[in-house]
Amino acid sequence: MKILVGMSGGVDSSTTALLLKKQGHEVIGVTMTIWGETETCKKIKNNNANNQKTHSACLGEDENKKIEEIKKFAQKENIEFHVIDCASAYEEIVLENFREEYSKGRTPNPCVICNSNIKFGALIEYAKKQGIEFDKFATGHYAKIEKNQQGRYIVKRNTNDKKDQSYFLYRLTQNQLKDIFFPLGEYTKEEIRKMANDFGIETANKPDSQDFYNGDYNDILQKEPMEGNIVDINGKILGKHKGFWNYTIGQRKGLMVSAPEPLYVLKLDADKNEVIVGFKDKTLNHKIIANNLNWIAFEKLEEEIKCLAKIRSTQEATPVLVKPINEEKIEVTFENIQNSIATGQSIVLYKDDLLLGGGIIDEVIN
Repeated sequence: MKILVGMSGGVDSSTTALLLKKQGHEVIGVTMTIWGETETCKKIKNNNANNQKTHSACLGEDENKKIEEIKKFAQKENIEFHVIDCASAYEEIVLENFREEYSKGRTPNPCVICNSNIKFGALIEYAKKQGIEFDKFATGHYAKIEKNQQGRYIVKRNTNDKKDQSYFLYRLTQNQLKDIFFPLGEYTKEEIRKMANDFGIETANKPDSQDFYNGDYNDILQKEPMEGNIVDINGKILGKHKGFWNYTIGQRKGLMVSAPEPLYVLKLDADKNEVIVGFKDKTLNHKIIANNLNWIAFEKLEEEIKCLAKIRSTQEATPVLVKPINEEKIEVTFENIQNSIATGQSIVLYKDDLLLGGGIIDEVIN
Protein backbone atom coordinates (compact mmCIF):
# COMPACT_ATOMS: atom_id res chain seq x y z
CA MET A 1 0.00 0.00 0.00
CA LYS A 2 1.19 3.55 -0.75
CA ILE A 3 0.90 5.58 2.47
CA LEU A 4 1.36 9.31 2.99
CA VAL A 5 2.75 9.92 6.50
CA GLY A 6 2.37 13.26 8.25
CA MET A 7 5.80 13.99 9.73
CA SER A 8 6.54 16.53 12.47
CA GLY A 9 10.10 15.54 13.30
CA GLY A 10 9.11 13.95 16.60
CA VAL A 11 9.59 10.36 17.70
CA ASP A 12 5.98 9.33 17.01
CA SER A 13 5.74 10.34 13.35
CA SER A 14 9.28 9.17 12.59
CA THR A 15 8.57 5.76 14.12
CA THR A 16 5.27 5.59 12.23
CA ALA A 17 7.10 6.05 8.94
CA LEU A 18 9.69 3.36 9.64
CA LEU A 19 7.16 0.94 11.13
CA LEU A 20 5.04 1.14 7.97
CA LYS A 21 8.12 0.79 5.79
CA LYS A 22 9.18 -2.30 7.75
CA GLN A 23 5.70 -3.74 7.14
CA GLY A 24 6.33 -3.48 3.41
CA HIS A 25 4.36 -0.33 2.57
CA GLU A 26 5.58 2.39 0.22
CA VAL A 27 5.98 5.41 2.49
CA ILE A 28 5.82 9.04 1.38
CA GLY A 29 6.58 11.70 3.97
CA VAL A 30 4.81 15.05 4.13
CA THR A 31 5.08 18.08 6.40
CA MET A 32 2.77 21.06 6.44
CA THR A 33 4.04 24.59 6.92
CA ILE A 34 1.89 26.98 8.95
CA TRP A 35 4.53 29.65 9.45
CA GLY A 36 4.63 31.89 6.37
CA GLU A 37 4.09 35.37 5.04
CA THR A 38 0.67 35.77 6.64
CA GLU A 39 -0.25 38.91 8.56
CA THR A 40 -0.08 37.13 11.92
CA CYS A 41 3.38 35.69 11.28
CA LYS A 42 4.68 39.07 10.13
CA LYS A 43 3.37 40.76 13.26
CA ILE A 44 4.82 38.06 15.52
CA LYS A 45 8.21 38.50 13.85
CA ASN A 46 8.06 42.27 14.40
CA ASN A 47 6.93 41.93 18.02
CA ASN A 48 9.55 39.30 18.84
CA ALA A 49 12.57 40.46 16.84
CA ASN A 50 14.90 39.66 19.74
CA ASN A 51 12.70 37.12 21.51
CA GLN A 52 13.09 33.33 21.35
CA LYS A 53 9.80 32.48 23.12
CA THR A 54 7.98 31.53 19.94
CA HIS A 55 10.37 28.66 19.21
CA SER A 56 9.60 24.98 19.87
CA ALA A 57 5.89 25.45 19.24
CA CYS A 58 3.53 24.43 16.43
CA LEU A 59 3.35 28.07 15.38
CA GLY A 60 6.93 29.32 15.63
CA GLU A 61 9.84 30.91 13.84
CA ASP A 62 11.98 27.76 13.90
CA GLU A 63 9.72 25.88 11.47
CA ASN A 64 12.28 25.92 8.64
CA LYS A 65 14.89 24.40 10.94
CA LYS A 66 12.51 21.58 11.89
CA ILE A 67 11.68 20.93 8.23
CA GLU A 68 15.36 20.64 7.36
CA GLU A 69 15.76 18.05 10.13
CA ILE A 70 12.82 16.04 8.74
CA LYS A 71 14.28 16.24 5.22
CA LYS A 72 17.57 14.91 6.54
CA PHE A 73 15.76 12.00 8.22
CA ALA A 74 13.76 11.23 5.06
CA GLN A 75 16.90 11.23 2.89
CA LYS A 76 18.69 8.93 5.33
CA GLU A 77 15.78 6.47 5.29
CA ASN A 78 15.22 6.78 1.52
CA ILE A 79 11.70 8.19 1.99
CA GLU A 80 10.15 10.44 -0.65
CA PHE A 81 9.37 13.74 1.08
CA HIS A 82 7.15 16.75 0.35
CA VAL A 83 6.46 20.07 2.07
CA ILE A 84 2.92 21.46 1.73
CA ASP A 85 2.22 25.14 2.36
CA CYS A 86 -0.85 25.38 4.63
CA ALA A 87 -0.02 28.79 6.14
CA SER A 88 -2.88 30.71 4.50
CA ALA A 89 -5.46 28.07 5.39
CA TYR A 90 -4.14 27.95 8.97
CA GLU A 91 -4.42 31.74 9.21
CA GLU A 92 -7.95 31.84 7.76
CA ILE A 93 -9.36 28.94 9.75
CA VAL A 94 -7.41 28.27 12.95
CA LEU A 95 -6.09 31.71 13.84
CA GLU A 96 -9.26 33.55 12.80
CA ASN A 97 -11.28 31.19 14.99
CA PHE A 98 -8.80 31.79 17.83
CA ARG A 99 -9.21 35.56 17.56
CA GLU A 100 -12.97 35.43 17.16
CA GLU A 101 -13.48 33.19 20.19
CA TYR A 102 -11.18 35.18 22.47
CA SER A 103 -12.93 38.38 21.38
CA LYS A 104 -16.18 36.87 22.71
CA GLY A 105 -14.63 35.96 26.07
CA ARG A 106 -14.44 32.27 25.17
CA THR A 107 -11.47 29.85 25.33
CA PRO A 108 -10.92 28.00 22.03
CA ASN A 109 -8.90 24.85 21.41
CA PRO A 110 -6.83 25.51 18.27
CA CYS A 111 -5.49 21.93 18.13
CA VAL A 112 -9.02 20.54 17.67
CA ILE A 113 -9.73 23.03 14.86
CA CYS A 114 -6.36 22.34 13.23
CA ASN A 115 -6.80 18.57 13.23
CA SER A 116 -10.22 18.57 11.58
CA ASN A 117 -9.61 21.42 9.12
CA ILE A 118 -5.89 21.50 8.38
CA LYS A 119 -3.96 18.33 9.31
CA PHE A 120 -6.72 15.96 8.14
CA GLY A 121 -8.27 18.48 5.77
CA ALA A 122 -6.26 21.04 3.82
CA LEU A 123 -3.00 19.08 4.02
CA ILE A 124 -4.51 15.98 2.38
CA GLU A 125 -6.44 18.06 -0.16
CA TYR A 126 -3.36 20.08 -1.18
CA ALA A 127 -1.22 16.93 -1.42
CA LYS A 128 -3.70 15.42 -3.89
CA LYS A 129 -3.82 18.67 -5.90
CA GLN A 130 -0.01 18.54 -6.20
CA GLY A 131 -0.32 15.11 -7.80
CA ILE A 132 0.98 13.06 -4.86
CA GLU A 133 -0.60 9.63 -5.18
CA PHE A 134 -1.36 7.61 -2.04
CA ASP A 135 -3.92 5.14 -0.71
CA LYS A 136 -4.02 6.17 2.95
CA PHE A 137 -2.84 9.01 5.18
CA ALA A 138 -1.19 8.04 8.48
CA THR A 139 0.02 10.01 11.50
CA GLY A 140 1.59 9.18 14.84
CA HIS A 141 -1.57 9.80 16.86
CA TYR A 142 -2.25 7.47 19.78
CA ALA A 143 -5.78 6.36 18.90
CA LYS A 144 -7.44 3.63 16.82
CA ILE A 145 -9.72 3.70 13.78
CA GLU A 146 -11.92 0.70 13.02
CA LYS A 147 -14.89 -0.10 10.81
CA ASN A 148 -17.90 -1.50 12.66
CA GLN A 149 -20.43 -4.08 11.47
CA GLN A 150 -22.70 -1.34 10.12
CA GLY A 151 -19.89 -0.08 7.88
CA ARG A 152 -19.30 3.03 9.96
CA TYR A 153 -15.79 4.21 10.80
CA ILE A 154 -15.25 4.57 14.53
CA VAL A 155 -12.47 5.88 16.75
CA LYS A 156 -11.30 4.19 19.94
CA ARG A 157 -9.06 5.42 22.72
CA ASN A 158 -5.47 4.27 22.89
CA THR A 159 -4.68 1.36 25.21
CA ASN A 160 -2.50 3.69 27.29
CA ASP A 161 -5.05 6.29 28.40
CA LYS A 162 -2.33 8.69 29.60
CA LYS A 163 -1.13 9.15 26.02
CA ASP A 164 -4.52 8.80 24.32
CA GLN A 165 -5.08 11.62 21.79
CA SER A 166 -8.64 10.87 20.72
CA TYR A 167 -9.89 14.07 22.44
CA PHE A 168 -8.36 16.10 19.61
CA LEU A 169 -9.92 13.93 16.89
CA TYR A 170 -13.62 14.09 17.73
CA ARG A 171 -14.45 16.48 14.89
CA LEU A 172 -13.25 14.13 12.14
CA THR A 173 -15.92 13.09 9.64
CA GLN A 174 -16.70 9.72 8.09
CA ASN A 175 -15.27 10.99 4.82
CA GLN A 176 -11.98 11.81 6.54
CA LEU A 177 -11.80 8.65 8.64
CA LYS A 178 -12.09 6.33 5.64
CA ASP A 179 -8.76 7.59 4.28
CA ILE A 180 -6.65 7.75 7.46
CA PHE A 181 -5.30 5.40 10.08
CA PHE A 182 -3.08 5.46 13.15
CA PRO A 183 -0.43 2.71 13.26
CA LEU A 184 0.52 3.55 16.86
CA GLY A 185 -2.98 3.02 18.24
CA GLU A 186 -2.12 -0.26 19.96
CA TYR A 187 1.21 0.86 21.41
CA THR A 188 2.27 2.71 24.56
CA LYS A 189 4.68 5.63 24.46
CA GLU A 190 7.34 3.52 26.18
CA GLU A 191 7.02 0.84 23.48
CA ILE A 192 7.36 3.45 20.73
CA ARG A 193 10.48 4.95 22.31
CA LYS A 194 12.03 1.48 22.49
CA MET A 195 11.06 0.80 18.87
CA ALA A 196 12.57 4.15 17.86
CA ASN A 197 15.82 3.27 19.61
CA ASP A 198 15.86 -0.07 17.81
CA PHE A 199 15.37 1.76 14.51
CA GLY A 200 18.21 4.14 15.41
CA ILE A 201 16.01 7.25 15.28
CA GLU A 202 17.86 10.27 16.71
CA THR A 203 14.65 11.71 18.21
CA ALA A 204 13.89 8.51 20.16
CA ASN A 205 14.21 10.27 23.51
CA LYS A 206 13.04 13.71 22.39
CA PRO A 207 10.48 15.32 24.78
CA ASP A 208 6.83 15.12 23.75
CA SER A 209 5.24 17.54 21.34
CA GLN A 210 5.14 21.26 21.80
CA ASP A 211 2.34 23.69 22.58
CA PHE A 212 0.26 25.54 20.01
CA TYR A 213 2.18 28.80 20.65
CA ASN A 214 4.79 29.63 23.28
CA GLY A 215 4.64 33.41 23.17
CA ASP A 216 2.13 35.95 24.44
CA TYR A 217 -1.31 35.15 22.98
CA ASN A 218 -1.77 38.85 22.28
CA ASP A 219 0.85 38.44 19.54
CA ILE A 220 -1.93 36.59 17.71
CA LEU A 221 -4.92 38.54 19.04
CA GLN A 222 -3.27 41.88 18.21
CA LYS A 223 -5.50 43.83 20.58
CA GLU A 224 -4.69 47.26 21.96
CA PRO A 225 -4.87 47.65 25.78
CA MET A 226 -8.38 48.59 26.91
CA GLU A 227 -8.96 49.34 30.58
CA GLY A 228 -11.86 47.60 32.26
CA ASN A 229 -13.06 46.52 35.67
CA ILE A 230 -12.41 43.41 37.71
CA VAL A 231 -15.66 42.82 39.60
CA ASP A 232 -17.14 40.31 42.02
CA ILE A 233 -20.33 38.34 41.33
CA ASN A 234 -22.42 41.25 42.65
CA GLY A 235 -20.79 43.75 40.32
CA LYS A 236 -18.62 45.44 42.95
CA ILE A 237 -15.44 46.85 41.42
CA LEU A 238 -12.35 45.26 42.95
CA GLY A 239 -9.67 46.43 40.55
CA LYS A 240 -8.72 47.27 36.96
CA HIS A 241 -7.36 45.33 34.00
CA LYS A 242 -6.09 46.14 30.51
CA GLY A 243 -8.29 43.78 28.51
CA PHE A 244 -10.46 40.78 29.42
CA TRP A 245 -8.69 38.66 26.77
CA ASN A 246 -5.59 38.56 28.97
CA TYR A 247 -7.42 36.28 31.44
CA THR A 248 -8.67 32.69 31.41
CA ILE A 249 -11.46 30.93 33.26
CA GLY A 250 -10.18 29.47 36.54
CA GLN A 251 -7.13 31.76 36.66
CA ARG A 252 -5.99 32.56 40.20
CA LYS A 253 -2.57 34.17 39.91
CA GLY A 254 -1.88 37.62 38.51
CA LEU A 255 -5.25 39.18 39.35
CA MET A 256 -3.63 41.88 41.53
CA VAL A 257 -6.76 42.05 43.70
CA SER A 258 -6.71 41.50 47.47
CA ALA A 259 -9.35 39.41 49.25
CA PRO A 260 -9.73 37.30 52.45
CA GLU A 261 -9.17 34.14 50.37
CA PRO A 262 -7.93 33.43 46.83
CA LEU A 263 -10.07 34.74 43.98
CA TYR A 264 -10.57 32.96 40.67
CA VAL A 265 -11.74 34.17 37.26
CA LEU A 266 -15.34 32.99 36.88
CA LYS A 267 -16.42 34.71 33.68
CA LEU A 268 -15.23 37.09 30.98
CA ASP A 269 -17.81 39.64 29.81
CA ALA A 270 -16.74 40.81 26.36
CA ASP A 271 -19.56 43.35 26.00
CA LYS A 272 -18.66 45.14 29.23
CA ASN A 273 -14.93 44.37 29.12
CA GLU A 274 -15.27 42.97 32.62
CA VAL A 275 -13.45 40.17 34.42
CA ILE A 276 -15.78 38.56 36.99
CA VAL A 277 -14.04 36.88 39.93
CA GLY A 278 -15.14 34.89 42.95
CA PHE A 279 -14.06 32.39 45.58
CA LYS A 280 -13.31 28.75 44.76
CA ASP A 281 -16.83 27.49 45.53
CA LYS A 282 -18.14 29.61 42.66
CA THR A 283 -15.86 27.84 40.16
CA LEU A 284 -17.76 24.57 40.57
CA ASN A 285 -20.21 23.57 37.83
CA HIS A 286 -22.40 20.54 37.17
CA LYS A 287 -24.07 21.16 33.82
CA ILE A 288 -23.27 22.59 30.39
CA ILE A 289 -24.95 23.19 27.05
CA ALA A 290 -22.87 22.28 23.99
CA ASN A 291 -23.44 23.04 20.32
CA ASN A 292 -21.53 22.70 17.04
CA LEU A 293 -21.78 18.93 17.48
CA ASN A 294 -19.98 16.19 15.59
CA TRP A 295 -20.82 12.51 16.04
CA ILE A 296 -18.50 9.68 15.02
CA ALA A 297 -20.06 6.53 16.51
CA PHE A 298 -23.51 7.31 15.08
CA GLU A 299 -25.26 9.78 12.81
CA LYS A 300 -27.04 11.74 15.55
CA LEU A 301 -28.05 11.45 19.19
CA GLU A 302 -31.74 10.58 19.34
CA GLU A 303 -32.22 9.89 23.06
CA GLU A 304 -30.53 10.59 26.37
CA ILE A 305 -27.55 8.42 27.23
CA LYS A 306 -25.22 7.81 30.13
CA CYS A 307 -21.58 7.90 29.10
CA LEU A 308 -18.21 9.43 29.96
CA ALA A 309 -16.93 12.91 29.15
CA LYS A 310 -13.75 14.94 29.03
CA ILE A 311 -13.67 18.74 29.08
CA ARG A 312 -9.87 18.75 28.98
CA SER A 313 -7.60 16.39 27.05
CA THR A 314 -5.56 15.42 30.11
CA GLN A 315 -8.39 14.78 32.56
CA GLU A 316 -9.81 11.38 33.40
CA ALA A 317 -13.15 10.76 31.69
CA THR A 318 -16.02 11.35 34.13
CA PRO A 319 -19.63 9.97 34.15
CA VAL A 320 -22.30 12.20 32.60
CA LEU A 321 -25.92 12.17 31.46
CA VAL A 322 -26.36 13.57 27.95
CA LYS A 323 -29.75 14.80 26.71
CA PRO A 324 -30.36 15.96 23.14
CA ILE A 325 -32.04 19.40 23.05
CA ASN A 326 -32.23 19.32 19.27
CA GLU A 327 -29.91 18.19 16.46
CA GLU A 328 -27.60 21.12 17.16
CA LYS A 329 -27.46 21.17 20.98
CA ILE A 330 -27.04 18.81 23.92
CA GLU A 331 -27.32 19.22 27.67
CA VAL A 332 -24.63 17.45 29.69
CA THR A 333 -24.99 16.87 33.44
CA PHE A 334 -21.90 15.74 35.34
CA GLU A 335 -22.14 13.09 38.02
CA ASN A 336 -19.14 14.73 39.70
CA ILE A 337 -18.93 18.50 40.06
CA GLN A 338 -16.41 20.04 37.64
CA ASN A 339 -14.04 22.92 38.24
CA SER A 340 -13.73 26.03 36.05
CA ILE A 341 -15.43 24.91 32.84
CA ALA A 342 -14.75 27.39 30.03
CA THR A 343 -17.06 28.17 27.12
CA GLY A 344 -15.38 27.64 23.76
CA GLN A 345 -13.62 24.49 24.94
CA SER A 346 -14.60 21.04 23.67
CA ILE A 347 -16.53 18.40 25.54
CA VAL A 348 -15.75 14.94 24.17
CA LEU A 349 -17.94 11.93 24.92
CA TYR A 350 -17.05 8.24 25.26
CA LYS A 351 -18.71 4.88 25.87
CA ASP A 352 -15.95 2.80 27.44
CA ASP A 353 -13.11 3.15 24.91
CA LEU A 354 -15.40 4.19 22.02
CA LEU A 355 -15.30 7.86 21.00
CA LEU A 356 -18.92 8.91 20.50
CA GLY A 357 -18.32 12.50 19.41
CA GLY A 358 -18.61 15.89 21.06
CA GLY A 359 -19.21 19.59 20.71
CA ILE A 360 -18.22 23.08 21.77
CA ILE A 361 -19.23 24.25 25.27
CA ASP A 362 -21.61 27.15 24.73
CA GLU A 363 -23.07 27.69 28.20
CA VAL A 364 -22.01 26.72 31.73
CA ILE A 365 -24.70 26.17 34.36
CA ASN A 366 -23.84 26.25 38.08
